[in-house]
Amino acid sequence: MMVVLPVLFLLGSLFLCDQVQAQSDTILMLKQAALNWKGALTCEKSDCNCTFNQQRGCCCAASDMFQLEEDILERMTYLWHDISTLKGRVQSLTDKIKVAFKATMDPSIAVSIPGSTERCFGPFNINIPVPFSSVLLNSGNGYNPSLGIFTAPFPGVYVFSFTTYSSVGENGRLYHKVQLMKNGKHGPSVWENNREDTEDSATQVVALEMQRGDQVYLDLMSGRKLCTNLQYNVFTGYILYPYIAA
Repeated sequence: MMVVLPVLFLLGSLFLCDQVQAQSDTILMLKQAALNWKGALTCEKSDCNCTFNQQRGCCCAASDMFQLEEDILERMTYLWHDISTLKGRVQSLTDKIKVAFKATMDPSIAVSIPGSTERCFGPFNINIPVPFSSVLLNSGNGYNPSLGIFTAPFPGVYVFSFTTYSSVGENGRLYHKVQLMKNGKHGPSVWENNREDTEDSATQVVALEMQRGDQVYLDLMSGRKLCTNLQYNVFTGYILYPYIAA
């Protein structure tokens, strides 16, 4: 190794000297001189100048380069060990904590509105949890489709999103308000109240701190309604990261 490194350094130095035009016979000469060298190098670090100024001094940095290589290799070994350890910890956590759900409304729950051709969920005289009963994903089984409620199985930060859609006839009125509820307390909402559009939709996304057992669901406010193509109403959520006890 101590023989090869001087050779590499000698060859590399040819390209570092802008004024030197290296010839093949010169390269071969320097290579052969390096291979034939016997004994330790006696030059000082300050003696390492361009090859054609002081040829003897061009191998003086070999030992320093070798030590640098050893130091880098040692650091890389430690770094690889730390990365492998971290990967193992992350894998062990994610294997145990997989929480995500996605559910939509079942359009068959819509009923005819007297005096119109609309089929709607609502209106009701009290706030009603929206029944997202068609489950497309429920990793971790935190979502209860019978109640439309998600219960956090682990403490951490969760991301929830919901899309509210409604469509009415030409002379109908879009009139809805759907509100995210956490443990019975009001959160973000989407709403509509106009006669200019026959259909509309809106989406909210929110990140919430959740303790184990906290519950999240969506309420349709009293007097409001969701009409037509109820399957376009979507409720999703997943754990962003868990809280891990030290």
